[in-house]
Amino acid sequence: MYIAMNRFTVTSDNASAFQDLWLNRESHLDQMDGFVEFHMLRGPEVDGKVLFASHTVWQDEEAFRAWTRSDAFRAAHKNAGGNAKLHEGHPSFEGFTTIQHIPATA
Repeated sequence: MYIAMNRFTVTSDNASAFQDLWLNRESHLDQMDGFVEFHMLRGPEVDGKVLFASHTVWQDEEAFRAWTRSDAFRAAHKNAGGNAKLHEGHPSFEGFTTIQHIPATA
């Protein structure tokens, strides 16, 4: 598996608007081969800033790369530039190849 994460630093004043933006957007992820799951994470507030992270799981890195080249990706990110004022700077991307996976047992 491959995990793609983007971290966003958001001022406390913008945290609710940023969260609402993510909760109400069309991601188009479910249209993609190799997509496994998505989580939007909200971290702690420290010194007036909140850390958010988008966390997407893919079958492999190629499935993720195909997503970044797709029409679905462009549709999901069409308004990203206009929303940049809600977070500080550019999101910080981190990509991880899974070297171990331990599933839950029933």
